[in-house]
Amino acid sequence: MMFARKRPTIEFLCRPEDHGVLPPPVPAKEVMPEWFKRLPAIDKAHLTPTSSGLTVKRCMPFIDALTTGWILPLAGAVRLEIVDNGGTVNSGWDFDRVMVSNHASHQVSGHPMQPRPPCKFHNYWTIRTPPGWSCLFVPPLNRPNPVFEVVAGIVDTDTYMSLIHFPFFATGADGIHALEKGTPLVQVIPFKRADTHLPGEIKAETKAEAAIRQRIFRNTLAGDGWYRKFARAPR
Repeated sequence: MMFARKRPTIEFLCRPEDHGVLPPPVPAKEVMPEWFKRLPAIDKAHLTPTSSGLTVKRCMPFIDALTTGWILPLAGAVRLEIVDNGGTVNSGWDFDRVMVSNHASHQVSGHPMQPRPPCKFHNYWTIRTPPGWSCLFVPPLNRPNPVFEVVAGIVDTDTYMSLIHFPFFATGADGIHALEKGTPLVQVIPFKRADTHLPGEIKAETKAEAAIRQRIFRNTLAGDGWYRKFARAPR
């Protein structure tokens, strides 16, 4: 008898009393930014003999980055007070969990974000992945936030099955900034660790490789959706 192999699954776990209170993680493809939803695939106002008028809604690399993985939202509303041209950050919240704390500045001595102090958002979801899988945590891709920028990191979530908090720098202008509950905080991208260690080879292309490059480039320019039809086709 043949059995179907179970598909690898990422799990997000919270305390029982937090279930239904914390905004849940959401597949990134299900929470597209409003500006992107409103954008036409072709902007007819810019359609001219020398311009196709195409927008990023027809750009698969952009969309793939936007939709891959999961979005982990902010657990509760937070207020960030930024003063001294970003050199000081104070925070406040009304939730019954710690939402923001501080890192010591010496931990990032020389970082180009200084004198902005390193801070940390607290997360209350434990993330678990199958053996051999880790998670890349990055600022939500193609969703820039004008108030803060989370520091990217990788965690082996198959063995570190506990809470992961997210360092960040406040990047907004001086003033008080209100972040709503559910604000996209980080993008969680699971991956198999073995796939990240491909050996590299640096060389000049052959005539055959150059011909492939040129054929793909010309098909892309022709506007027949080559990338969507063929580059993403099942292999």
